[in-house]
Amino acid sequence: MNAPRSPILREGRNCWRLCRADRLALLVDGQRYYPAVVDSLAQARHAAWILAWDIDGRMRLDRGPVPDDLPPTLARYLDALCERREGLHVHVLLWDYSMIYTLEREPFPSMNLGWRTHRRVHFRMDGAHPVGACHHQKVVVVDDAVAYTGGFDLSKWRWDTPAHRAGDPVRTDPEGNPYPPFHDVQWVVDGEAARALGELCRDRWGRAGGRSPAVPRPEGDPWPAGVEPDLRGVRVAVARTHPAYGDRPEAREIEALHLDAIAAARRFLYIENQYLTSHAVGEALEARLAETDGPDVVIVLPLRKDGWLERQTMDVLRSRLLRRLRAADRHGRLRVYYPHIPGLEPDWVSVHAKVLVVDNRLIRAGSANMSNRSMGLDTECDLALEAGPDDTEVRAFIAGARNRLLAEHLGVSEAEVARALEEAPSPVAAVEGLRTLEGRSLRPLNGTVSPSSERVLPDAAVIDPERPMDPDEFVEVYVPPEDRKTGRRQALLFAGLLLGLVILAVLWQVTPLDEWFQAERVARWLEHIRYSPLALPVVIGVYVVASLLTLPLAVMIVGTAIAFGPWLGFAYAMVAALLTAVLTYGVGAALGRQSVANLAGARLNRISQWLADRGVLGVATLRVLPVAPFVIVNLVAGAVHIRFRSYFWGSAIGMIPGTLAISVFADSLLAVLVDPNWTGIGVLAGVTAGVVAGTLLVRRWMRGRAARSGEGGATLG
Repeated sequence: MNAPRSPILREGRNCWRLCRADRLALLVDGQRYYPAVVDSLAQARHAAWILAWDIDGRMRLDRGPVPDDLPPTLARYLDALCERREGLHVHVLLWDYSMIYTLEREPFPSMNLGWRTHRRVHFRMDGAHPVGACHHQKVVVVDDAVAYTGGFDLSKWRWDTPAHRAGDPVRTDPEGNPYPPFHDVQWVVDGEAARALGELCRDRWGRAGGRSPAVPRPEGDPWPAGVEPDLRGVRVAVARTHPAYGDRPEAREIEALHLDAIAAARRFLYIENQYLTSHAVGEALEARLAETDGPDVVIVLPLRKDGWLERQTMDVLRSRLLRRLRAADRHGRLRVYYPHIPGLEPDWVSVHAKVLVVDNRLIRAGSANMSNRSMGLDTECDLALEAGPDDTEVRAFIAGARNRLLAEHLGVSEAEVARALEEAPSPVAAVEGLRTLEGRSLRPLNGTVSPSSERVLPDAAVIDPERPMDPDEFVEVYVPPEDRKTGRRQALLFAGLLLGLVILAVLWQVTPLDEWFQAERVARWLEHIRYSPLALPVVIGVYVVASLLTLPLAVMIVGTAIAFGPWLGFAYAMVAALLTAVLTYGVGAALGRQSVANLAGARLNRISQWLADRGVLGVATLRVLPVAPFVIVNLVAGAVHIRFRSYFWGSAIGMIPGTLAISVFADSLLAVLVDPNWTGIGVLAGVTAGVVAGTLLVRRWMRGRAARSGEGGATLG
């Protein structure tokens, strides 16, 4: 007979609060979550809180029922709620995100969710965390009466149905672009649990510099009308991760909860997660797999990560941990799968859920990934529920939640999963018996990566740290020795460049400089020196100055072609553009990455990604595709130390087609303007059509080459 076991959940060790939820439900996939949270927000009377890693005010809410008199997009919906209900305050707290995510997010969130909304929609960006950390909690609280937390943000690329159908026409982002299937879960609770999450929100708001309002008085019932509670009157654990920052000590309750839960498992550990890179969790799983009579472990992960950067980092770390787990699995109790949907290739289901189920005894879900960051560096919030020895209803819910998730991925019914788990000799045997080779099912995940990716990536402590890095350590790890120049020199270089740009801007305003650089005046000026020995040096000087003012390269080429004719103009433009590219490449190399980041902003990461292979093709692609202004590309290429030979020849190859096309087009246009006739117009039309067609073909070819080189999509947290 088994000895009685101590409870897993212990307040102060692996959870912050153990509190009562009068009602609780687990919402699986966005089709269930988003209509529920929209309904609760519509019933808000005093205060609504939204903590977000990402948020998009353009997100459409009309995939589910929305009150007829309210707008269908998130920002306008919150605006209308405050307009309609006097005294309602909505607080939106968004992580002050790294610039690497800028291209994936709504532009100017402070404007769209702050300035443009009702005065009682309060928006803040929260950067109160150590360097390298992030705020990853995803919480919505309405009047401290109902609260949601889990893996869902109120943002794009997340809504989906449990079917996760390939090509679902409803699954589109705010721009109307389709995105791959997305799987996640979210809790909804009320009672003391909701009040605890409201307290967490107010604490975050205050630490971000906001003024926390009074705790709202209980009034009304914002429980979503379409959600039947899974359980009533249960105790729920709220577990957190947050790093030490300011006067607040660190909290690692989520890590302790994972380790205690894994240690307590007897028969079956079921895991769904976006990542599997945590060193502590990996060691705990290794130890259980090595036991003779340890539990079966079934892990469901995405086939691969969504973005190029994550595939080169987190997928590599996942591959290393999977090798360790398989080496420890001497008794054949480990299975690692990914969800397969017919017709979805080359896309895959983005498994974003963060779920851990221990036997029929405990379930936890929330925002925390099984990564080192989520265990100690980022802010996270999970809820967990444990069944006592006599809690048959809670045990049935935990088993049912796990079986429902497995049934969704396997393409079978929940009853079939329950029957297989009861009749099969082991959980692994049950899952294997339900898997099919055709149709929707779970398929084995190998998880290997290329040897080159494996060699390049450093240790997990660098890519996926579990604690804040000391600034000196950060520099030591991330900055190459040749880039560790003195702060004085970097400051002087950067200040000199800024001063030069300021002087140019002032001269542009207070002198006739802007008139001198008008296209017609430049063309007349160059006409006088067409056959002068000074022609080429003058053209080069004009290109350098115009590039620093971020004047489009195409405009400069047009002026050169008009002044010197198509062929001499083409030659001069190529020489001047290449020398300008070389000069500004040198400026970027001298300034270094951080200084250029201050000038280039989010473009630095985008361009660095294009140049990841540091080859001729990468540079040539940037010259053909409209990724960033000419001078920005040059500065970034120098700052990230692209090999000069690749940079030079890639620039030359990439600029030749466009420069030639623009030169011929400009000459044809000038001929029509000087002597309008049908022949000239026909030639111009033909040249224009040829230039457009050629440009589109070259760009399509370049995009195809870039895609085959592994350029990825979005990153979700």
